[in-house]
Parts: sequence; C-alpha cells; structure tokens
Amino acid sequence: MLKHQDVDTLLRALAEPTRRSIIERLSNAPAAVGELAKPYDMSLAAVMQHLQVLEAAGIIASEKVGRSRICRLEPEGMDALALWIEARRHPSERKLDRLAAFLNETGDKP
Repeated sequence: MLKHQDVDTLLRALAEPTRRSIIERLSNAPAAVGELAKPYDMSLAAVMQHLQVLEAAGIIASEKVGRSRICRLEPEGMDALALWIEARRHPSERKLDRLAAFLNETGDKP
C-alpha cells in the first residue's frame, strides 16, 4: 500500500525550482555541496537547507569525503511518486482505449 505521506513529502520537495534544478544537476553525476551552490544567488546555508529537504524526502543522499560533503541522487528516491502517478494513469488510459474501440466499432474515427 502506497503511503500518501511519502507522495506528499516528495511533492513538497519537488515543488521548489531550486531543488528541481539541483536534482537535474545531480542526474549527471554526484557533486560537492560547494559545487552545487555555485550557480545560485543565495548563501551556502540556504543551499544546505534545500539539500536537507531533498535528503529527508529520500531523493538524494550525502556523505562526507575528506573535507567535502558529496551529494548523489538516490535511484529509488522518487519511486513512490512514480507508482502513485502510474496508478492514476492506467485507469484513464483504459477508458480512452475503450472509447477508441467503441468509436471504431461504430465507424467513427477518433
């Protein structure tokens, strides 16, 4: 059973454009926090807050490597959201398939 709180947490984390941008960057390769912060006109502390939200949602993970904190995407981090979307997509697609079949039977083209 899918927990709505997981989906809610993921949606809240993804709602902010800076966090989505960070995810885009990390989809290429892991990166140090300082490197992730460079393109943003905000303090390092503000970027760290965004990273904490993403980590709490399970979208990214970080680890200390030497003097740097390295962030990387978590492959299964958005699975709950993908499953939630998929569960709502299939019923709609089936309805459209039935409508198309009905229209084809009656001679109308969709």
